[in-house]
Parts: sequence; C-alpha cells; structure tokens
Amino acid sequence: MTSIINVQSHIPCLASGSYPVRYGNSVHPLVDSAPTFRRICEAIENAQISVWLSITFMAPDFRMPDGRGTILDVLDRAAARGLDVRILFWRPNPESSGYGQAFAGSKEDHDMLAARGSRFRARWDRAFGYYCQHQKIWLIDAGHPSETAFIGGINPTFQTFEPGHIGENQRHDIYVEVAGPSATDVHHNFVQRWNEASERMEADGVWGHTGDDELPFPSQVSAPRGNTSVQIQRNVYKGRYSNSCPTPEGSPFDIVEGEHSVSEQYLQAIDAARRSIYIENQALPILEIASRLEDALKRGVDIVLLVPANPEDHVRAARRNPERKAFFDRIEALGRYEKFALVGIAGPDGQGGRSHIYVHAKVMLVDDVWMTIGSCNLHSNSFFGHTEMNAAIWDEEAVRAFRRQLLFEHLGHDTGHLDDRAALQLYRDIAYDNRQKAERGDYNWQGLAFSLEPSAYGA
Repeated sequence: MTSIINVQSHIPCLASGSYPVRYGNSVHPLVDSAPTFRRICEAIENAQISVWLSITFMAPDFRMPDGRGTILDVLDRAAARGLDVRILFWRPNPESSGYGQAFAGSKEDHDMLAARGSRFRARWDRAFGYYCQHQKIWLIDAGHPSETAFIGGINPTFQTFEPGHIGENQRHDIYVEVAGPSATDVHHNFVQRWNEASERMEADGVWGHTGDDELPFPSQVSAPRGNTSVQIQRNVYKGRYSNSCPTPEGSPFDIVEGEHSVSEQYLQAIDAARRSIYIENQALPILEIASRLEDALKRGVDIVLLVPANPEDHVRAARRNPERKAFFDRIEALGRYEKFALVGIAGPDGQGGRSHIYVHAKVMLVDDVWMTIGSCNLHSNSFFGHTEMNAAIWDEEAVRAFRRQLLFEHLGHDTGHLDDRAALQLYRDIAYDNRQKAERGDYNWQGLAFSLEPSAYGA
C-alpha cells in the first residue's frame, strides 16, 4: 500500500519536488548538541548494516557525549564492527575557503586518517562559487527495516547549549529523527550525492575506496513506523546532479534544473498562516520572507523570531552599508507591530550575569499544526545557493509537543496548557520583562529569552 498522501491541512505541501508527502513516520525533535549526539550515537551503536552521513563542518577532535570519544572514534568503531560507514564531506572552493571549519580532505586530513587507521569510506563534494554543501544528515541502516534518518543543522564543531551548564561558545540547535517511509527519501538523496560527488575521481577526493564505488538507489519504501506525515525537501542548485531516477513510489523530477522545495515551502507556509508563526534561525529573514511576515502580521498573526542576540560580523557590516538599508528597513517595519517580537537568549554566566547563547537552529512552527526542521537558514545563501535539506511535518500533536519543549527551555515556563497564540504572547511578555531587568542590571530572569530592538539589531 502506498505511503503517499494528500495532506488535509491549510498549510499546503509542495506538488513539485523530488519527494512526496508520506504518511506513517515517527518524528522526534532533538534539541541541542548533547541530547542530539547522544541519540545519534545510540542509533550508531545499535546499527546493524550501515551508517551514512553528510557533514559540512567538522572538528576532528569534537567530543561525543558520555565519554564516547571524538566523532572519528565513534565512526571508526562502527566501521570496525563491519558496518558500511560512508561520509560525504564538503570541500570548499577558493571563494568559500575559511567559511566555517571544513574537513576539506587536505594532505594533513588524509595523513590523520591514515595514522588513525580509519576504515570508513569518504568522498569530498564541492558546491559552486562561494556556496557550500550545507546538508547535515545521518542515515542508519539505509534500506533495511531499522532505517532511521536524522536531519538538522548541528555541526560537530561547537558543544551546544545544555540547560544548567555554564560554558563559552554555547549554541542552541535542532535536529529531527525520522523513521518510516520518508527515511527512504533521505536514502535516495544520499545515493544521488554519493554517486555524483564532485571529487570522486580525484586522488585526494576519496578515502577508503575508489571513485567507481556506486550505490544503488532505493527500490522500495520503508515500512510505517508511526502516524506522522512528512515531506523531505531540498534546495539544490541547477546543474549539480544529472541522474533523475525517481524515489520509490515518487514521480520523476528533473533535478538537472535544480530544486528549491525548502524555500518554496517556507513561503507557502507563511502565506497560509492564520494564527501563529514561531521561527528560530541563525539569520534575519531575507526580503522575500520579511515581506510575507509583515503580511501575516497585518492579518493578525502572532510572530516570535528568535535569532542570535549577538549577530555575526557580516550582519554588522551590512548594517553599516547604505546599500543594505532596504533590508534593515524591512526588519525594522516588523518591530512596529504589537504581535511581533525579535528575541535572543542568554544563560547564566556563573558570575551573576548572563552570556549570550548563539542561535544556530533552523526551524519554523505555524499554527500549532505544521513545522519544518533542517539545515536551511533564512538568508540568501541558503535560499538560492547552498544545498540544503529540511523535513516538513504535518502533525498537530507533534508540533504542539515541540513548541512546548522549546518554550520551556527558553521561558522556564510550561506552555502545554496554552494555545499557540497565548504561548507566543507569554513569550513576548517574558522576553520584554527580562530585557527591562537587564537594562537595570538585574539578571535574575524568568528563563533565557529577552527581547531585542529591531531598529538597533546589528548596529
């Protein structure tokens, strides 16, 4: 019986894309680094066949939770057990060199793998120009009954925020675990990327195998594992891939022309919002998003946008650039609406003050009925250039539970008894109160969230 369905929701799905909406999935959002990598390590330790992953940025000495050692230790142990371990690493171009901590396959990288005796298989893959291969996915036991996918934005570079933990360089970030029919589409995506990895025929573009080691596309859909509808969505630039072999039970899609289903879904979901939009993102929304958010505010939709309280240097440089004035004018316009709040988060620093927590998450929840979790930022690189992957999810129970989980971390308050509008109103109230306290030098806050002034952001 087919897993493909027509979603009965006011939040539309995409009719065109590589992957259909599939029913029968289980979904489990994972918040912040330690819980996420603990769960991924558990899945690897229980894997029976394979561990495949796509990495953008990686610190080889990144420590996995609970004394498991480095990320390479975990993968080497999996390979030593006889599992098929494959990794796709991004290789920067000269234009993108220095953009994050990439494991680029340098001579030093190869020498380190040789010294370790690493037996996994790896390929390096470029994007074009200054863009990057930005998908962050883990796939366990591809094509087998235990197939499980993890999709999100966490890089194994920084330890991310843990409630009650004091430390520098803390980050807040998200993944989602998907098991069931939609994991097949993550499988299809990995095969497509592996077989057409740009560096596969270069001497330094592979590790542990030769470039002619191709994978077969999946031939059947994974069995149901739950009751949630999911659509795997991608951004892929034109001309990157040539094999348009369709996913099982899916329609042919001309990937040669590129795909922007993540970007299209964001726009459609915002346009369809009736009650509430909650966004966590590393970036301020580009004009295409910001204008639609203002339209939603005009319709009376409640909106909270969580961003890094201390933005990256390029945001500050853009604020000083007169040519970017229209962009910041659009962001400032959102701040004139009563139902909008721009917020950041900060945890206790152990000395009576607060330390900013960097928001690296890429999620959006709409009307307590739909959400997207993945790697796509709301800036132009992600929308128009990077290769990205998100999971779009239609499930009221799952969305409400995730909203409750996120807001409890940020507000120190359980919103399970509130509807979406009341929860976002409480978010705005607490964030405003915390900002007022901070201005008085009082850091005895309720939770972590504090409001930001859109007209001063990045100044």
